[in-house]
Amino acid sequence: MKLEGFKTILVTLLIAVFGLTGCQQGGVRADMEDDTGSLGTTAKKGTGDVYVRLAVVYMQQGKLGIALQNIKKAVAADSNNGEAHNVMAIIYSRLGETGLADKHFKQSKKLQPRNPYTLNAYGSFLCGQKRYKEAEEQFKLALKNPLYKTPEVALTNAGICARRAKDLDLAEAYLRRALQHNKKFSVALFNMARVSYETGAIEASRDFLKRYHEVAKFTAQSLWLAIQVEKKLGNKNAVASYSIQLRGSFPDSTEVKLLRDSLKQ
Repeated sequence: MKLEGFKTILVTLLIAVFGLTGCQQGGVRADMEDDTGSLGTTAKKGTGDVYVRLAVVYMQQGKLGIALQNIKKAVAADSNNGEAHNVMAIIYSRLGETGLADKHFKQSKKLQPRNPYTLNAYGSFLCGQKRYKEAEEQFKLALKNPLYKTPEVALTNAGICARRAKDLDLAEAYLRRALQHNKKFSVALFNMARVSYETGAIEASRDFLKRYHEVAKFTAQSLWLAIQVEKKLGNKNAVASYSIQLRGSFPDSTEVKLLRDSLKQ
């Protein structure tokens, strides 16, 4: 998977973590539980929950070694803490330990089968492993829970995953649904701009980029896409302006190299 794709999925994985912090599995069998009225967890707290919170903080800071130490303590304190297994899985996935990540995602899902945050995180992981159909199933399961507070996250991840599977029509459908839930969700806006560009809807791509830049900072990826869009539209002044901004703000980025290479052609 390309680096920019990994970064996008990483953002939504972290959203998944913060969405579920502070709740823990309540031990209800999946075949006896109703989607309505529950996120698949209860608000039970204990020693394990404290370590989970610490692990999330250290993971946010990029201190994965310390995060892993704390999440191992959480699991040791309560092996039935589904949230702890979810966070452990995410940490292992960031460390490249995909086998261990998959194991703990499955354990988390077993303990809290209706938790949309767990299902979304697992779907994101599966997408990163190019297991696209399996990933989509997890996103669909997450979206079945009517109490899921951020469905735009799972919908955006599903759209990103569909794009990676080369299904641009499905990607657009998921991303449009995400924007129906949150019209200012920057990750969905950028990916809609990218999908629109790839399907030849250049004006639409420009519009989505404009909306993206109204709610999020310029990135090397968004500036490079803007350059490509304006080239297609024949707007030389905009191309020059975005190019200067890209070189000045992100001189060591892959996108600057792409810009240089494009000028040689």
